[in-house]
Amino acid sequence: MIDGTSVPGTGELGLLLGFLNAQRSAVAAKCDGLGEETAHRPLLPTSPLMTVAGLVSHLRWVEQSWFEHILLGEPELGPWTDEDPDREFRVDGVPLPRLLADYRRQCARSDEIVTSVGLDAAAAVERHGAHPTARWIVLHMIEETARHAGHLDIVRELLDGRTGYP
Repeated sequence: MIDGTSVPGTGELGLLLGFLNAQRSAVAAKCDGLGEETAHRPLLPTSPLMTVAGLVSHLRWVEQSWFEHILLGEPELGPWTDEDPDREFRVDGVPLPRLLADYRRQCARSDEIVTSVGLDAAAAVERHGAHPTARWIVLHMIEETARHAGHLDIVRELLDGRTGYP
């Protein structure tokens, strides 16, 4: 049963981070065994930025933005600009192992942050007229990561026929 009753001692925070980390693991698993050219190959004419490498980079920067910038109020470090709001997807020449290592470090930092502030902490930075709680941010990141893990499922199958998890 996945309702928390059969997972003693985890509590709400442990369950939420468990679900988020399961999605993060799916992202990493979809990258296993890909060569550099394949990881950077765009497949969709209407979304040329949707590459495996670009999605990993995007997820890394979204984690930084939500947990460090919005929740804690630290500087926004993402590469996007008003002129290029999708800049984080543009990672030609950046090796996939480096992108994955950066993503893993960012995820660990995000987990440290939410564990230290607690789920009820209000964000330092207002978003859409409100200061979301850390709980809302974790739930949003579960949704965001799961959506892009689904994209990676499709992209990976189109690249080399690999399906399933892992």
